[in-house]
Amino acid sequence: MTTRRRIALAAVATLLLLGYALPERAHIPVERATARDWNPRSFWYEPWGKSGVHKGIDIFAPQGRPVVSAVPGLVVYQGRLGIGGKVVAVLGPKWRVHYYAHLADGPASPWLLGGGGQLGMVGTTGNAAGKPPHLHYAVVSLVPLPWRWSGATQGWKRMFFIDPGSVLGASTGSQAAPPR
Repeated sequence: MTTRRRIALAAVATLLLLGYALPERAHIPVERATARDWNPRSFWYEPWGKSGVHKGIDIFAPQGRPVVSAVPGLVVYQGRLGIGGKVVAVLGPKWRVHYYAHLADGPASPWLLGGGGQLGMVGTTGNAAGKPPHLHYAVVSLVPLPWRWSGATQGWKRMFFIDPGSVLGASTGSQAAPPR
C-alpha cells in the first residue's frame, strides 16, 4: 500500500470516528412541543399509506410554529420531495440524517446549524394536505445497524431507521397502535 493511500485511509477513518465522537444531545424539533405532542407507538406502525410503514413520528403543533434542528449539523438537502412536501435534511452527529417534512413555506435554512437553528415552520405540505398541521420527523443512520434487521414488513430498512423518540430521549415503543 502506498503512503498516499495510507494517509487517505487514515483521514477517512479519522473522519468516521469524529462523526461518532460528537455528542448528539437531541431536543424536540418543534418549539414549545413536548413528548405528548406525538404518538410514541406510531414509529414503524403499519399499514401506513403508500410507504407501508411509518418510519418516523408526527409531532402535532399549530400551523406556522417554528421547526428547529434537533441536533447541530450540516443541511444536506432542502426543497420538495413528493409525499414529504417541503423538507429539510440535516446531517448530524453519529452519521445520522435528521429528516423534517411537511414544512410550511418559509425562509431558507442556513447550511450549518447549531442545535435549535430554525429550519422552517410546521405545515401541511406533501401528503399532509388536508390533515392537521404536523412535522414528520425521521432519523436515518448512514451506517447500517444489522442487529436491528427483522422479518417484519420492510424489516431490512430497520437497519437504517432509528426511532426518533429514542433519539429525543422519550420512552417509545414500536408496537402497532392507532396513529394520532
